[in-house]
Amino acid sequence: MKPTEISSYNEMIRRSIQEHWFLDSMSDYGVFTLQYKDVARIIEKLHILFEQSGIQPGDKIALCGRNLSRWGAAFFSILTYGAVAVPILHEFHPSQVHDIVNHSEAKLLFVGDKVWPNLNADEMPDLQGIISLVDYGLLVCRNEKLAYARENLNRLFGEKFPSRFLPEFLSYHKDQPDEMAVLNYTSGTTSNSKGVMIPYRALWSNCDFAHHVLGNDMKAGDKVVSMLPMAHMYGMAFEFTYEFMIGVHINFLTKAASPTILMRALAEIKPIIIVVVPLIIEKVVRKAVLPRIQDPKVRMLMSVPVIGDRIRKRICDRLTQALGGNFYEVIIGGAALNQEIERLLHDIGFRYTVGYGATECAPIITYNDWKDQVVGSCGRNVIHQELRIDSPDPQRIPGEILTRGLNVMLGYYKNEEATKASITPDGWYRTGDLGVLDAQGNLFIKGRSKNMLLGANGQNVYPEEIEDKLSGMSLVSECLVVQRDDKLVGLVYPDQEQVKKLRLSDADIESIMEQNRKDINPTLPSYAQLFSIKVMEQEFEKTPKKSIKRFLYT
Repeated sequence: MKPTEISSYNEMIRRSIQEHWFLDSMSDYGVFTLQYKDVARIIEKLHILFEQSGIQPGDKIALCGRNLSRWGAAFFSILTYGAVAVPILHEFHPSQVHDIVNHSEAKLLFVGDKVWPNLNADEMPDLQGIISLVDYGLLVCRNEKLAYARENLNRLFGEKFPSRFLPEFLSYHKDQPDEMAVLNYTSGTTSNSKGVMIPYRALWSNCDFAHHVLGNDMKAGDKVVSMLPMAHMYGMAFEFTYEFMIGVHINFLTKAASPTILMRALAEIKPIIIVVVPLIIEKVVRKAVLPRIQDPKVRMLMSVPVIGDRIRKRICDRLTQALGGNFYEVIIGGAALNQEIERLLHDIGFRYTVGYGATECAPIITYNDWKDQVVGSCGRNVIHQELRIDSPDPQRIPGEILTRGLNVMLGYYKNEEATKASITPDGWYRTGDLGVLDAQGNLFIKGRSKNMLLGANGQNVYPEEIEDKLSGMSLVSECLVVQRDDKLVGLVYPDQEQVKKLRLSDADIESIMEQNRKDINPTLPSYAQLFSIKVMEQEFEKTPKKSIKRFLYT
């Protein structure tokens, strides 16, 4: 698609607000709700604040806080003003937040109440102001014009709209396809964070993709639960911005999605789609489904024609109801889904699909509707994107996954070297992931190219494939496979709930892990077998999207 055929993203925001003026837009679950007209009012007031304080289109404005309605309204106010939004994951260490604010050259920072007490304004000397996401009050001000505008904001708003504030008064920045809209810093799974420059065309393209695949199944007035961090492109694109564009009511959990809070919210809100990382769906399945089918009698009955189908349907219905019962599909992404769990979901006929993406593609690369989901695959290349495998035989020999299209970033901010290493001269983005394609174009990911290990005899070993098997074994909660002195070692953090329930000693745990090693090795090629399993005393350190920070352990 040519840039001239791409619609204005900000025009889509304006049109959605106008069309859904009196509908509920965003809620902090159990606290309060903003209608679309309320979001429009906040946008106008923040535009006044930006303009009065001298913020120019193209300036950077950062946001750091947990998912909140006021975070969402501030985000749209930044884009529609023509500034660049810099979303920062609130789980980042304060020093990382300071570094990102400084590196991005942000002029303002919107900050949440849980984040602010740990920050030091003196470490961010170039900020003109720090604004609370609780009430948009000024926490720090180094700009007299900003202070004056905030103190007189209601009066200035009244002067701008002296009679009534109506939908037809909305006028937003006219964006260009290759103009930077978002500067999103990666969560650092394999290295330190890099600033990904996301253009408007990529935001539009992801929204257009979502409309193509979900437009017939979602409508204005439907509801979703936002549990992934909005500062991450996966949650931002598919739990927030697309829904806003079509008049859906977005419900932010605001707190960590513990199983109790999540189940209660899903039962009450009954979302039309559910977007999750594998860790969440795996926990739900392990607690709600696996105990029911581990009974030998049930397993035997499941193998009987007709009766087995009824049992599987009953299990599927139970799982569906546990997740609200109203969803079109559950979209899983952000990390690899355990193959045992996926086979079970597929076997019971559960409506799930697995997608694949990257921050650098804002984020979508591949996807299939749940009806077309192939076990082990993460779909086919999406609209506006090309896909290829850098391999002499893409169907049999894993190679690096490359993608090209409207979704691809402009590059890494202030990092020309990393940009050149990631984007080829003819526009292909090198994902760093390894995969193969089947005859129908379905992508099967084998692992990260950086993670690939070289066996003693020169064979390629993909640790993720071993980890997938190991994660389903007795007492294993989390695991990594690393190479130590040319030998493969499994690092395992045990299931603490089971350890306490069974009153296991350290020696018991070691014995169980050794048995796991003996059980898994016959299922692996000789060059990929585990030499030992080491028990970890603490959980692995993770990124906010719950991927293990592998580089810390290799």
